[in-house]
Amino acid sequence: MKTSPENGPDTDKERIDLVIKLALIALLVAWCAMIILPFVIPVLWGVILAITLFPLYSRLLKLFRGKKGLSSTVITLVMLALIIVPSAWLISSVVENGKDLVNSIRDQTLTIPPPDPKVADWPLIGKPIHALWLSLSTNLEAALLSYHEQIMKAGEKFLGIIKSVGSGLLMMILAVIISGVFMVKSEKSEESALSFASRISGSRGSEFVSMIIITIRNVAKGILGVAVIQFILIGGTLILAKIPFAGLWALAALFLAILQLPVGIIAIPLVIYFYSLMNPLPATLLSVLILAFSLSDNFLKPWLMGKGAPVPMLVIFLGAIGGMMMSGFIGLFTGAIVLSIGYKLAAIWLGERNSDHRDVNGPV
Repeated sequence: MKTSPENGPDTDKERIDLVIKLALIALLVAWCAMIILPFVIPVLWGVILAITLFPLYSRLLKLFRGKKGLSSTVITLVMLALIIVPSAWLISSVVENGKDLVNSIRDQTLTIPPPDPKVADWPLIGKPIHALWLSLSTNLEAALLSYHEQIMKAGEKFLGIIKSVGSGLLMMILAVIISGVFMVKSEKSEESALSFASRISGSRGSEFVSMIIITIRNVAKGILGVAVIQFILIGGTLILAKIPFAGLWALAALFLAILQLPVGIIAIPLVIYFYSLMNPLPATLLSVLILAFSLSDNFLKPWLMGKGAPVPMLVIFLGAIGGMMMSGFIGLFTGAIVLSIGYKLAAIWLGERNSDHRDVNGPV
């Protein structure tokens, strides 16, 4: 009885060799992934910033007569200044306001005006707010002692937020530097992206790359851009009006805008504060400004996110929100990109199915 060539010793040896080679390749890929993993988020942010800032880079490239290094350096330095200077101002403002608050409580010089009796008539929340406000205005020390645990928990969360902001700031500084490198190497980066997309999706590779670029820019303008605009407008108004803890209010507005929560949440206590301590005219003017700035995202966001988008604005918006809930801040972009690609693939598939249906059954 002859041994089949398919079951011979040489074939078994080749199979073992193949398994060993595949295992070594998988080990190498996993090892490389573990080495690169700490840099994935900064690199992703660097790509996002490079794509967002590339139109500005192209204009500077013409202005500086094709000097790539100079154009990229100028943008990188300006971006670092825009990140570091406001962050330093905000951190110093928060620290200073926190010290003033602690000192005023310790010295018993902090005074809180009593609430208007009409506050108790507000539906649902009027009575508890009136009771809390009244206890703070009449006996601040006793009220703080009664809410000691809640205050400690809020303080721990606030410190956690500050630490997160600090680490995020360092990451963004690194991402800005990486984006400068990507802009200098923009031609090679584009070729690599197109080559990879063509490998994955064939002739539609360039279409998907273009869609990703537009989606990133629209999310950057429609979510982050609007959040920064509201932060500057609200913070600047409160500073000019000499409102206490203006930096904290502005920071709260920024977080709410990024998290896609209504910025009007902070407008309510501010309006109450205005009318409690100011004359009606300045209180009304400040209230109108704060409310207008808080609601400005309702028309800025649809306009910026839907401008030139290859998919409906709602798809980008839902992808950004869902991605942030799933993956954190970076999910604003990855979620919008993934959902946009999925929507585009579904549209292509449905279009092809409809086309096949028409071909079989004739024109409809």
